[in-house]
Amino acid sequence: MNMNRLARRAAGVVAAAGVLALAACTSFPADSGSGSGSGAGGELTTLKVATIGLVSDGALLLGQEQGFFEHEGLAIETSVVANPPAGLAAAQSGQVDIAYAPSIPLLNALASGVPLKVVAPADGYVDGAADAEDPAEVDDTGLYASAASGITDVADLEGATIAIPARKAQLEVVITDALDRAGVDPSSVEWVVLDFTSAVAALKSGTVDAAGLVSPFTGEAAAAGATFVSAPSVGFFEEGAVGLWTTGESTLSGKADAIAAFQRAIAKSNAYANEHPEDAIQAGIDATGSTLTVDEVKLPFWPAEVAPIDLERVNEKLGKLGFLPSPVDLEGVVVTAE
Repeated sequence: MNMNRLARRAAGVVAAAGVLALAACTSFPADSGSGSGSGAGGELTTLKVATIGLVSDGALLLGQEQGFFEHEGLAIETSVVANPPAGLAAAQSGQVDIAYAPSIPLLNALASGVPLKVVAPADGYVDGAADAEDPAEVDDTGLYASAASGITDVADLEGATIAIPARKAQLEVVITDALDRAGVDPSSVEWVVLDFTSAVAALKSGTVDAAGLVSPFTGEAAAAGATFVSAPSVGFFEEGAVGLWTTGESTLSGKADAIAAFQRAIAKSNAYANEHPEDAIQAGIDATGSTLTVDEVKLPFWPAEVAPIDLERVNEKLGKLGFLPSPVDLEGVVVTAE
């Protein structure tokens, strides 16, 4: 493991090792006590959790291996729903109890009137990440160009064909932001929707000029000869929680004790993952079936909390870039356990 990477986020790891303190306006009673022994000798409560199949899922998986969820009386049944809006729809309808979603598709859903709540942080960036000497070191997303395109900089992307996994979702937004900051007209770009595996293949063949990717696909693109252009996400989000664990209002009211137990277990899991990043990354690699090694994966970070500014910052930027007609009312969206 690159120890320089670890040193740069030492302050964030210390913060993540603390007790989860989700900053919000809505709360509900937690199980009595700290949860110790709640799973001992008793029947476990099953929570269905949808992930989107990223290496950062390693914190959740490692937490399960360490028994943090069982200790809280929970059995976690995971499934992969690669499309975040589909995962949010499943959470809202109760098909799953909890779903991973980046903040951008969550805000899009909230803007459409979908009643969702944020219950815990999943992944994100350390404080001050946007000011890192090399933002690519802390960003697990990347904008890569086909070697055949000759593109080496964001300013070269005028009129380019760029592959993204979904329209109006996170990668389109952060790349649009990067284009805007570089003085490139985002409307000149042709967006092509491709899953990550297909996007890497398209970069290799030169059928697209560039592609927005996430780890471990960033490593696969680099290995295939693609040119790194930008780390667009950290420039947009700056710091804090980006990936979020969300639930529907009906699940929150019907399974309040289980959701509170999940929050406590995730707090332990995120802190443990930051303290044992190699183990967490390896768990994520194994789950995604990637052939990359630990050192080839961008180092994820698992926050200790979802601060109000984490969503407010994104809310404001989405409006500025034209992705939201008006700011979303965030009152009570983030839920904290007492």
